[in-house]
Amino acid sequence: MSAPAGLRRPDEARADAVATVRAVRRRGRARATSVAAGLSVVLLALAVVTACLGGFTVSFVDVVRIIGGADIPGATFIVHEVRLPRLLTGLGAGAAFGVSGAIFQTLVRNPLASPDIIGITAGASAAAVFAITQLGLNPGHAAPFAIGGAFAAAALIYGLAWRGAVSGQRLILVGIGIAAVLGSVTSWSLTRAEVTDASEALVWITGSLNGSTWSRLPLLWWPLLVLLPAAGVLGKRLRALQLGEDAAAGLGVRIEPSKAWLVAVGVCLAAVATAAAGPVAFVAFLAGPIARRLTGGGGLALVPSALVGAVIVTAADFAGAQLFGTRLPVGVITGVLGAPFLLWLLATANRVGKGG
Repeated sequence: MSAPAGLRRPDEARADAVATVRAVRRRGRARATSVAAGLSVVLLALAVVTACLGGFTVSFVDVVRIIGGADIPGATFIVHEVRLPRLLTGLGAGAAFGVSGAIFQTLVRNPLASPDIIGITAGASAAAVFAITQLGLNPGHAAPFAIGGAFAAAALIYGLAWRGAVSGQRLILVGIGIAAVLGSVTSWSLTRAEVTDASEALVWITGSLNGSTWSRLPLLWWPLLVLLPAAGVLGKRLRALQLGEDAAAGLGVRIEPSKAWLVAVGVCLAAVATAAAGPVAFVAFLAGPIARRLTGGGGLALVPSALVGAVIVTAADFAGAQLFGTRLPVGVITGVLGAPFLLWLLATANRVGKGG
């Protein structure tokens, strides 16, 4: 039987505190691992359903044979040339949006600070639409402009928000303002475009996986093979920054360089995802909060955020293709899902006095 807390020696009390903290961390890691495993199973099920079902149904066995190299008339073209590139694009773009949103929301400590709210994807959209409508580029070749636009918007937002350091509230307000300006640039480009160019640009800025091909996949997945591990490596600094800048500095974290690296990785992830699938609305915004609710507490949850983002995009694309009379772009479905969540978040923030 242990002695009352007031009668224990300091070393015993310290050992009990350390044991308690370790137990809490073990429970948190176990829950995060369970959530990630569950999301992986859901994602695998969605991938199988997406590959098998549609206007032309293919059995699971035939899908496996086609992936293994078998040539089945009709089915091979549908699965190999249409559904698999679309599926892989959705998985990669969703994961990238999810991790990017989680980085920004954790860094700024505000759920509104996702790339699609603070203007980074708006920068990608404005540059890509300008290239499509004013320079006559094919939407499939607009990716470099989208990436450049995202970086330019992020640099402008970061520069305007800088006052010796970057505060979260100022970054969000500046980002929303820049997003409004970039939205005007997009509208101006559309009004001066030919009808065919404008229609192509409208599909792209809605967020769609229709342009997914094997040839475009390396532009998405090669950067992700670098960016996703980089986000994992920077996760330790991000966890320290969650405690506050003073606490992070006390732990040996260099504050501003760490922020700059995290912002750079977050912008790169949002940029390559936008270049691959367009600015799919609200995926970056939704993935992080959903992942944190699933894992419990306010932890970082980068891996669950990536999985949630991939699940959202894959499920929304399947729903847009199968649940309506015509195929709807994935961005329409995510926009319908995300808008009520944004309103709920703003209403909740106002009730607790954080609504500005």
